[in-house]
Amino acid sequence: MQLQQLLYFVAVAETRHFTRAAERVHVSQPSLSQQIRGLEKELGADLFGRARGNVALTDAGEALLPLARRILADADTARHEVQELAQLRRGRVRLGATPSLCTGLLPEALRTFHDLHPGIQLLIEESGSHDLVRELARGSLDLALVVLPLPSPSPALTTIELLQEDLVVVSSATSKAPRRPVRIADLQGEPLVMFRHGYDLRELTVAACRAEGFDPSFTVEGGEMDAVLGFVRAGLGLAVVPSMVAERAGGGLRVTRLARPGLRRTIALAHRSDVAPPRAARELQRVLLDSRAAGRPQRG
Repeated sequence: MQLQQLLYFVAVAETRHFTRAAERVHVSQPSLSQQIRGLEKELGADLFGRARGNVALTDAGEALLPLARRILADADTARHEVQELAQLRRGRVRLGATPSLCTGLLPEALRTFHDLHPGIQLLIEESGSHDLVRELARGSLDLALVVLPLPSPSPALTTIELLQEDLVVVSSATSKAPRRPVRIADLQGEPLVMFRHGYDLRELTVAACRAEGFDPSFTVEGGEMDAVLGFVRAGLGLAVVPSMVAERAGGGLRVTRLARPGLRRTIALAHRSDVAPPRAARELQRVLLDSRAAGRPQRG
């Protein structure tokens, strides 16, 4: 049974005339009659009585008519939905990002995307790179913003470098922390506010300190980005955070750059290699890539 056959059937049922029905659906009358005969053969029943030139629905035709109308309406709805999605009027994007990127990079980029495509729903998963890679592999995300190098290299993922970002030291605005650039070695013995396990920034900071020959001292550990910044404002210690986060963190903080070579992280867009991202996700990817120049922090 084909949609075209049902369309022709409904046209005949409503006009009660084969020629007028053919004119309505813009086909020749013999072609329409042939399609109706094919439908009747497939269903095993006559759909129209044709006695004395009058066209009337049989019992089988009466039973089929409301079903055919419903099928055609559903097909039209499906066509409309797909067209809207293709034209980026509706749909969704499932984006994963590390918490620091949700605070720093994403707000402006998502606003730009929403202004361009207000009908697209944005679903954000906030987690560390390790968890985001796992969610991408499961198909639970369309795109993810991750920190390179990935915690466990995955040949099933495609990554596109988005930007490189400097890390800075933040302290309470009332602290005696120096304003000049400091070295990682200067953090030895300083009280640090540290992120929870699994946080990319935690691993990077601890590794940098150990490379200088010491283990960092924590006064508070286990928080998310907003909590860490709040603890620093309260004077509980220093924290190493991305420069974009520090720039947008508001008052109550002093920002100190790290002396060269400093600390830098690479942000990348990742998606599965074996499945092309949906159209809406590809458009968001384009917006994020276009935002590189405006959002790229100055290197210290």
